[in-house]
Amino acid sequence: MFKTWKIYMLALISFLVGTSEYIIAGILDKISASLDISLVAAGQLITVFSLVYGLGTPFLIAWTARWERRKLLIYSLGLFVVANLLAFILPGFAAFVGARVLMALGAGVVVVTALTVAAKIAPSGKQASAIATVITGFTASLIVGVPLGRLVAATYDWKTIFAGIGALGLLAMFILSVTIPKTEGDAPVPLREQMALLKQPRILLALSVSFFWLGGYSIAYTYISPYLLTITGMNEKMLSAALLAFGIASLVGSKFGGYSADKWGVYRTLMSGMTLHIITLLLLTLAAHSPVVVFAVLILWSFAAWSSGPTQQYNLVTMAPESSGIMLSLNSSVMQLAMAAGAGIGGIIVGSISLNAVTWIGAAGVAAAIVINFVSFKLSAAERHKPEREHPVRLNA
Repeated sequence: MFKTWKIYMLALISFLVGTSEYIIAGILDKISASLDISLVAAGQLITVFSLVYGLGTPFLIAWTARWERRKLLIYSLGLFVVANLLAFILPGFAAFVGARVLMALGAGVVVVTALTVAAKIAPSGKQASAIATVITGFTASLIVGVPLGRLVAATYDWKTIFAGIGALGLLAMFILSVTIPKTEGDAPVPLREQMALLKQPRILLALSVSFFWLGGYSIAYTYISPYLLTITGMNEKMLSAALLAFGIASLVGSKFGGYSADKWGVYRTLMSGMTLHIITLLLLTLAAHSPVVVFAVLILWSFAAWSSGPTQQYNLVTMAPESSGIMLSLNSSVMQLAMAAGAGIGGIIVGSISLNAVTWIGAAGVAAAIVINFVSFKLSAAERHKPEREHPVRLNA
């Protein structure tokens, strides 16, 4: 029971990190108005965070591989706390960008280390459940953190959110220092070994599915708050309710994706989920000016989009079960880079076309993921039958 409580503490940390990452999309209009910058410039805060997270985390994890895990967790959480407090205190856009860079560096190491610690302190046979609990903290940030952050930003200054995250992070550092046992680090896995998997075409294609699926999602999600306020015409109260419903639907979709992959298979689950993902983004374009219809479509969109998450992770693990940790690490980096690319492309779309275009161009990104997924599974099927073709049965004359 005591170990379970410790794992929930790690999930809380994951929740704080997830909230700090996703909250920008929920308060994009507030940041734009407060810092006197365009929506496009505000949207690049997501690009900066995800890019630094995706590129920096593998190097930091490799560099600190031998560090004692509790110390690494507290130090990286400390960096994350300092970054959030700087985001609250320092004025101006440039200072906030700098704080986001530090926040991303700390966040990446915090999450990976929290997952490692959870697996090590969990009772025998409960490691997978412990990891799932920590990951649930990220999901909860979409369900609770983003809509709660929107409410805080509507009542107080939006920077108050980062002060709150920093304060909770400080409390978490103290609790972790007295409750989490010391655990030794692991032998580092060289980056060359991690990158070697990318030489396999089917794995590279599978990771490309993650990139285009989440990239297409990010194009639209980054600008969801200004879209709902200016295009759909939602008021502040309805927007907070929509973000809450969106978060709940993401949890349901994630759970359903895992169930569907077990029952109907990975390929069918991915293809049907991404197809529904495209349909909902197109429906958002067609029903853009009807708040009631858009509210319902948002729920369906979140359900469809996040049904692909656990399915794709399972798909990657089964491709290289002997390197499952590396595969999940690569996928995590690819997903962060996809978020960065999606936010960046979304900014270009808003600046050069219109805010209304982010949904259907996002749908085009997901469509690319469907095509790549089809090719990936065809290639995997061909490789499974390759030995039979290369070594035909010879008949004696």
